[in-house]
Amino acid sequence: MRLGILFSGGKDSTLALHMVAEKKAATCLITVTSKNKESFMFHTPNINVTTLQAQALGLPLVSMQTEGKKEAELADLECAIAEAKSRFGIEGVVTGAVESVYQTSRVQRICNKLNLEQFNPLWKHDQKGLLEALLAKKFQVIISGVFAYPLNETWLGKQINTDMIAQLAELQCRYGVSPSGEGGEIETTVLDAPLFKQKIEITNSATEWQGSSGVYIIKTARLAPK
Repeated sequence: MRLGILFSGGKDSTLALHMVAEKKAATCLITVTSKNKESFMFHTPNINVTTLQAQALGLPLVSMQTEGKKEAELADLECAIAEAKSRFGIEGVVTGAVESVYQTSRVQRICNKLNLEQFNPLWKHDQKGLLEALLAKKFQVIISGVFAYPLNETWLGKQINTDMIAQLAELQCRYGVSPSGEGGEIETTVLDAPLFKQKIEITNSATEWQGSSGVYIIKTARLAPK
């Protein structure tokens, strides 16, 4: 089956890609770039890096821009998925959703309209277990945004490792923080993964912090040998 992957460049969509690639044909990546940093549907930190990630994966990228207005942004997502179906003959769409009914229900509505199957390979998986799976599969993932107390600026740009997973599990117990960021607490960017033929090397970056949230901005990056 030919599949399009809803791809943000973060850990969940990249892990979902790897999971379906083991059994199905990952045909293309589908990325929607939102001008609204508080989009209800789309990951925004470092979404520009998906171009390099697509090159590293050796997969074509269908990219669409949206103003990011609630619900209206779904029309742009539908256009992107329709384009992927037209250009690459996809028969299904893969998401990295873990618990978001808001997102999965809306993607399902689009898939029904376009006569496509929907696959959510991470759905309802244990969040700490998903983070541990990333390490076991040797993903290199950094924190590109934090948006909840008690996470602070020191987390930005840090690579997910065993100690960080333990910290996130503790914060889940104490503050209700979702370890994988399902409540919007964290965003991530993948720099390397098993299917990457090259890795992403950051050459210039900055952090922006305001109030109780902030982002790690990849200003420039390049592909490098693994």
